[in-house]
Amino acid sequence: MDSEERRRYQTAMISTYYSDTTFLAHFAMPDGTEQSQGSDTLSLLQTGKVFIINSRRRNGLILFKRYHAEFAGPGAAVGGNYDCDCQRVLPIGNLSLLTPESYEERQKAYLIRRQWIRLIKQITENPVAPQRVQKILDQFEQYFPPETVAHLPDIAFAHLVGVLPQTVGIVRRLGGEGDSRFNY
Repeated sequence: MDSEERRRYQTAMISTYYSDTTFLAHFAMPDGTEQSQGSDTLSLLQTGKVFIINSRRRNGLILFKRYHAEFAGPGAAVGGNYDCDCQRVLPIGNLSLLTPESYEERQKAYLIRRQWIRLIKQITENPVAPQRVQKILDQFEQYFPPETVAHLPDIAFAHLVGVLPQTVGIVRRLGGEGDSRFNY
């Protein structure tokens, strides 16, 4: 088998394996319980309407797409055509969705959503996986109480910053020590 055929074969194997194992029916929470919340929210987003995450509350949504996740925090637009490929959602905090009352309000919400995406993009540009994990955990602890962040599943952070859920678990257990002790 020449190298071009081998590369084509490996790509097909990876994408087939990944799509079959990416999304779980339920999230395994750090305390061992399973969580399937968000199905009502997902149904609401799939109506095609645009909503705004209430900027007066500490709340947000992790939106799971096919191969990654996005975070939409306070003030961000969700739904519409932008999230039609969303397969799963994980509400954070006491989620409150509002309907935009004007075109200007909707545009502002889209700009805020873009800012949240850019924040996550900056984190994922770091080539060292444990540092990406530590940074996303630090960012979430700035917006939400530490106990809320502690209850979010490893897989949510893994999909946000492009690492394995096991890497998130190790960084959570070791804290900042994981950066220098392990190569991921």
